[in-house]
Amino acid sequence: MAWHESLFFLLSFVLILMLIGAPVAFAFIGANLVGAWYFMGGNAGLTQLLNNGFGALSNFGLVPIPLFLLMGELFFRTGLGMRMFNAIDQLMGKVPGRLSYVTVVGGTAFSTLSGSSMGSTALLGSLLVPEMERRGYKSYMSIGPILGTGGLAIIIPPSALGVLLATLAKIDIGDVLIGGIVPGVLLALLYMVTIWLKTRFRPDAAPAYEVQTVSLGEKLKIFLRDILPMLSVIVMIVVMMLTGFATPSESAAFGALGVIVLALVFGELSLSAFKLSVAGALKVTLMAYLIVFGSATFSQLLAFSGASSGLISWATSFDLPPLLMLACMFLVLLVLGTFMEAISIMMITVPFFFPLAQSLGFDLVWFSIITLIALEVGFSTPPLGLNLFVMKGVAPPGTTMKSIYLAAIPYIACSLLLVALLVAFPGIVTWLPSLG
Repeated sequence: MAWHESLFFLLSFVLILMLIGAPVAFAFIGANLVGAWYFMGGNAGLTQLLNNGFGALSNFGLVPIPLFLLMGELFFRTGLGMRMFNAIDQLMGKVPGRLSYVTVVGGTAFSTLSGSSMGSTALLGSLLVPEMERRGYKSYMSIGPILGTGGLAIIIPPSALGVLLATLAKIDIGDVLIGGIVPGVLLALLYMVTIWLKTRFRPDAAPAYEVQTVSLGEKLKIFLRDILPMLSVIVMIVVMMLTGFATPSESAAFGALGVIVLALVFGELSLSAFKLSVAGALKVTLMAYLIVFGSATFSQLLAFSGASSGLISWATSFDLPPLLMLACMFLVLLVLGTFMEAISIMMITVPFFFPLAQSLGFDLVWFSIITLIALEVGFSTPPLGLNLFVMKGVAPPGTTMKSIYLAAIPYIACSLLLVALLVAFPGIVTWLPSLG
């Protein structure tokens, strides 16, 4: 069978299973079983497939995923997240559009701990949009920043998706996590500049209102009590990985322990909150591990059938400039992101895109961050981005899809500007990992 026939056969099988309602992981596993039987020789092929799949699951690099997820669940379930939001709100004072800034600052911090773009969007949308609209904020001042910061969960460590992408692409997990720090912070700053411009030229977009004056001493107390401890967990994780004091797995364990200690100190850790946190983390972890099993075996099947090498040879035969090939891959990720969730996209594209990126001479850590940004943009791209529908589900009654679309556009532009900066200055990504 020619490489293009093998590729069409395997991908068609996956898509058909997905269209009839099979979960993503099971769709890939089903295609793997049929493909292994056909391409790898019946029972012997199936045995080899299972050995390869369980070998992928035994990778120690997967350990950070459940630990990061547990950390985010504890952060949310124990109320530490809302404590930090309220503190940031008090510190902002009478700044025009301060609740929008609170969304970016607090949402960025929450997103880094939750590791879930849709989860962040749902939580922030349900908590902040009604309050901001009650205070007279225009919808684009409340909805837009939330859609933006929900995507930051993908880029800034600890990012469970970053760990999963690095695992699937077989590159260093710590480098990918650390490489996302500067781009993530830069993107948050671009969001804040966007808010400042909107309040500057449209003061009615975020009407002023009376707030309680807080003294400098009280502000310092609030910062030290309610913000610094939470931020210290993130800083601890990053510093441990950056200095080589701990591996990503060990850093994730310290991070989860840090959130547990903080919850105990603040008297917020209850047995019910702990059970819900463990259950939530376990549910997503099992899904992620099934996906790793399916993806690892699917990648090997593509290689064995000749589909991967054939596609790469075909793509590079056009002799297009590397940046044009990068633009094509980014566009594919963007289009897929408008109707598929991130893990499905990674399973389909990683086996092709990363070998192709390596053949084009791209730094794979840099390309990983570009990939994560493309996924983040796709989540918020009209008309079918998943975060747009999550926002519609939690926004106040009467919120139209048109208003959500318009609110998302400036923040999509910020992400595209960031990609342009990363292409022009790759050191934005590669500088921190090179220090390790």
